[in-house]
Amino acid sequence: MSYENKFQMTEKSARFFAKKNLVNLVYATSKLENVQATLAQTQTIVDGLSVSGIPTGEIITIVNLKRAWQLVIANEAPYSLAISNRINAIAAQDDSLDPGNIRTGNVMFDDTSYVPSIPDIDKVPELISGVLTQDKSLTERLLDLLLVMMRDQLYWDGNKRTAFLTVNYIAIPAGIGIITVNEEQLETFNNLLAPFYETGNGQKLKMWLYDNCIRGMKLN
Repeated sequence: MSYENKFQMTEKSARFFAKKNLVNLVYATSKLENVQATLAQTQTIVDGLSVSGIPTGEIITIVNLKRAWQLVIANEAPYSLAISNRINAIAAQDDSLDPGNIRTGNVMFDDTSYVPSIPDIDKVPELISGVLTQDKSLTERLLDLLLVMMRDQLYWDGNKRTAFLTVNYIAIPAGIGIITVNEEQLETFNNLLAPFYETGNGQKLKMWLYDNCIRGMKLN
């Protein structure tokens, strides 16, 4: 299967598109963590206003995701592992045992028996570089990176959030679109994610993400 880039936006238009869709991006990413706030409630929280009836933990998650997405959209520094560490430090600030740092102990999943190995901190930059320097389209490389970061669970918590934010840190300035799973797609995503964690074969998930989860603007 071919994974050619779907969009060819300018950096300016891509950042504009992402900024315009900030609330939707925060909302979609919050659903990865089972946040129950509605889109309208998310909008209110992103706007800095109070919302009644929403657990404090969910409000904190949304605020942290807003800050993380703002970093992704606005920051122009070249990507490095330090960027992912910073993203995790923001997005998982109130969830992680050690936010912003590669994990040094075991973690487990609720819905699968798969137990990821403890990352070798010295080899993580090489792992990421190896994915990003493949002879493939940037879109395919970023889908590969997304899968690697999610399955390897590089951080104590917030790995899905950090993976999606990381690939979009690279995708947005390149103008190739934004990779997100929206609320309506979440069940399918989770159904494909569990067997990927178990087997390590992410081809079905990768194809589905490519076909359904890359969004952008077509320029004349």
